[in-house]
Amino acid sequence: MTVPMKRDAALGRGARLRRAAVSLGERLEAGAVLLVLLIAGSVWAFVELADEVLEGETAAIDRAVLLLLRTPGDPADPLGPPWVEEIGRDVTALGGIAVLTLLTLVVAAFLALRRMRGAAWLLLLATGSGMLASFVLKDLFDRPRPDLVPHGAHVVSASFPSGHSMMAAIVYLTLGALLARVQPQRRIKAFVLSVSILLAVLVGISRVYLGVHWPTDVLAGWTVGAAWALMFWLLARWLQRKGQVEVGEPE
Repeated sequence: MTVPMKRDAALGRGARLRRAAVSLGERLEAGAVLLVLLIAGSVWAFVELADEVLEGETAAIDRAVLLLLRTPGDPADPLGPPWVEEIGRDVTALGGIAVLTLLTLVVAAFLALRRMRGAAWLLLLATGSGMLASFVLKDLFDRPRPDLVPHGAHVVSASFPSGHSMMAAIVYLTLGALLARVQPQRRIKAFVLSVSILLAVLVGISRVYLGVHWPTDVLAGWTVGAAWALMFWLLARWLQRKGQVEVGEPE
């Protein structure tokens, strides 16, 4: 190959690399814009829902949905045989502070052992700050727990928003995002994220089924939890571009 031909081939490769870099940058920016829009939408939904709850506009639908999950004529009896209620308690435990804290610490330790310390710290920050936000919001709204039906689980805090639903969304969606980013295949990414969303949804449904939350408590927990998780997804993208959070497992 002559020198001009080699030079032309090198220039062609350089042009392709530049186009690939520009295309990647555009995709990254589009993803960031989408995350910002989703965060804004989740925050807006929470604010609107909180306003409706404070004005008492959701009382009728809250009562109707709660009673739909009870045996007609006997509000003390959840729908289904006793083992269904036991499953409900098992599922609701997946959103409890003890389970989520243990899960977060185990995954953070695993990430640290894999030398993904930036991702480990990000997970701890998302979970710890989310718990603090949950406590603050509960104290701020101070909504009483449902008194329409007996509680199927022990509760000690205020009702709005649902802490189990909020923390399940934060932890499982954040974990799902971290796992999805190190998977090369799109179907595996979709599976991981789908399972994360399913877990958060099931925890919220279990809270209403057990009679410890109004449906709007759970909706509020999902919206603010999703906003929190999305905010940390956006932060992770920014830190990854700065090289402070790992994109995948190190060699």
